Amino acid sequence: MKALKTYLFIGTFLCALSAFSQYTEVINSNRPGVSKSAFAVGTNVVQFEVGPYMLNEDHSLRKTEDKSFGADFSVRYGLLWPQLEINLEGAFQSTTRTYTNSITEFEEKYSNFKTLTLGAKYLVYDPYKNAGEDKPNIYSWKANHSFKWKDLIPAVSVYAGANYDTKDNPYTAPGIEGFSPKVMVATQNNFASGWVFVTNFMLDRIGTDQSDFSYILTLTKSISDQWVLFGETQGISSDFYADNLIRFGGAYLWSRNFQLDTALTFNTKDTPSVFGVTLGASYRLDFHKDKKTDNGTSVEDELERQENAKGNNRKKRKKRSKSIDVDFD
Repeated sequence: MKALKTYLFIGTFLCALSAFSQYTEVINSNRPGVSKSAFAVGTNVVQFEVGPYMLNEDHSLRKTEDKSFGADFSVRYGLLWPQLEINLEGAFQSTTRTYTNSITEFEEKYSNFKTLTLGAKYLVYDPYKNAGEDKPNIYSWKANHSFKWKDLIPAVSVYAGANYDTKDNPYTAPGIEGFSPKVMVATQNNFASGWVFVTNFMLDRIGTDQSDFSYILTLTKSISDQWVLFGETQGISSDFYADNLIRFGGAYLWSRNFQLDTALTFNTKDTPSVFGVTLGASYRLDFHKDKKTDNGTSVEDELERQENAKGNNRKKRKKRSKSIDVDFD
């Protein structure tokens, strides 16, 4: 079950941390879903996450039908400290729009980056840092898997980044161009029996005519050492676009450094109605090395200490054997 708990820290979930490092034995991916884990990938880990998708949007008022294909991507790197991660993420999309409000239907095609953001995330509070101090109950399975009130205290990270939007981008509001800031707070709770709850609260394109506020709530459940299911809701609010999206799907851990995933996206309105399918993958290049603790003792001194200890142990055993030796003559 150790691999299972580690896997769940991604985003996905999502993993059991050691006391001094966020590095995990298996890949720690934000996929599936679009929320961001509170935890970093680990120092000197380079991770790639990509998801080709198909998206249909039908707008009942504008009388348009959009059929889109695209891919969202993320490159993550653990830098300097276990709590710090820098990342480049975005989504590129190509859309064919059909206008159905006229006698003769016509189409237009366009493509561009929907998002392109460079940022950094830092873990400011980790309630699991000293989790190793909690010893398991060897007499009760129920005690080890039951709800604990302290599990309600989440890990918390903060994120700051910069968006870049090109001029006349069809996926943004008119006049949006150049750089704009993005900030986020992410929390994560790891509950018993493989449940993980992640929240994201974001302000995007701050100070522009498309200043978005959005939230994401993601609940993940492990069903085996390799399979994970998730459900997610995302709310978006701005003068340019507002929606409530629902996602569900799952992920499969192929190997310790490779994960596959899939998800469905839909909403409950028709301005526009949304239906999307995503297939994704995550892969990491693992250059992480645990830091060795230097206690000031050289190799030669340590070998001498061990030899002296062995000699002392032999003397003690010999002394004890003489003290219980009895002469029967």
